[in-house]
Amino acid sequence: MSAFRIVMLPGDGVGPEVIAVARAVLERTGARFGHAFSFDEQLIGGAAIDATGEALPAKTLDACRGADAVLLGAVGGPRWDKGAVRPEQGLLGIRKALGLYANVRPLILQPALIAQSPLKREIVEGVDLIVFRELTGGSYFGEKRQSATEASDLCIYTVGEIERIARAAFTAARARRKKVTSVDKANVMATSRLWRETVTRIGETEFADVALEHVLIDAMTMHVLRQPRSYDVIVTENMFGDILTDELSAIGGSLGLAPSASLGAGKPGLFEPVHGSAPDIAGQDLANPIGMTLSAAMMLRHGLMLEAEAEAVENAVADALAAGARTRDIGGALGCRAMGDAILSALG
Repeated sequence: MSAFRIVMLPGDGVGPEVIAVARAVLERTGARFGHAFSFDEQLIGGAAIDATGEALPAKTLDACRGADAVLLGAVGGPRWDKGAVRPEQGLLGIRKALGLYANVRPLILQPALIAQSPLKREIVEGVDLIVFRELTGGSYFGEKRQSATEASDLCIYTVGEIERIARAAFTAARARRKKVTSVDKANVMATSRLWRETVTRIGETEFADVALEHVLIDAMTMHVLRQPRSYDVIVTENMFGDILTDELSAIGGSLGLAPSASLGAGKPGLFEPVHGSAPDIAGQDLANPIGMTLSAAMMLRHGLMLEAEAEAVENAVADALAAGARTRDIGGALGCRAMGDAILSALG
C-alpha cells in the first residue's frame, strides 16, 4: 500500500464545501486502488486572517512544504476587501514560497455538456487545449505604489523565468499535437518583447520539432472564441493567463467545471479549481464540486504520478454527467453534496 500526505486548504466561501467532496472522492479512490491518503487541514486566506491575522500562517506553509501535494478550495470575499491584509496575499505567497511557477489549466469539454457551452457545437466539439500560465512573475508580484491620485504595479520578467515556463509548455506540446501558441503584447510592452524573443529562442534551439506561433493577447481573446480547436498548448505571462483562462472556462459551460495545477521543479504541487470563493452562494450547498474534483484528479496525475487513479476520477465525473447529474450552474437541480454523491456512485 502506498501512503501519501495531502495538505488541504479549504479557505473561504464555497472552498470548504467543494474540498469536502474532493476528499471523499480521494478516500474512495484510495480504497479502490490500495493507497492510504492522510489529510492535514490548514488555514489560508480570509479564514487564516480571522484566526491569526495572517493570510498565510507559518504553520500552514510548513505543513505544505512537508506534504506530497496540496489541495486548495478558494480564497477571498468582500468582508476582507478593506483590510490591511487581504486573502489573496495568502494565495500569491504560497505560490512564491513553494516555487510554483507553472499554472496548468486544461480545457477539455465534457461530451455530456457540449450543449451547455455558449458557443455552437460545431465550434467547440473536440476542443482539447492546455494553457501554461507563468505564475510567480509579472505585475502581480512587482513593486506596488498607491497614493490618493495615482497608482502603479511594476511588471518585471527575467529571461530565466520565461525560459522555464516556455520549456514546460514545449515539453507538453511535444507529447500532444506539437504546437505552441505564445501570447504576449510585444507591440507595446518591453516585457512582452523579451518574452517573445526568449520563447522564440527556446523553440528554435531546443524544440525544433514543435511548431510555434505568436499572438497578441487582445487578438487571442477573440481567436479562442472563434476557433478554439485550432489551439493545442498556449503559454503566456501571469496576468494575461489569469484573464485568458477564465474566458476559456466559460467555453466549457461553467467556471465551476474548470480545474488547475500549479507546479514547480519538485513537490509539492498545488491543485485548485479555477473558480473563486463565490461568497454569494457559500454555505447553501449550491456550489459545483466538479472543478475541485478534477483538480484532485490532476493532483493524482501530476502530483502523485498515479495515472490510472486520475483517469478513474475523470471517468467518474464524465459518467455522472452522462447519467444526467447536474448542479444548478449547468442546468440541473443537485446541490454540491448530491453532485459529489453522484460522482462517488460512478466511481464505484
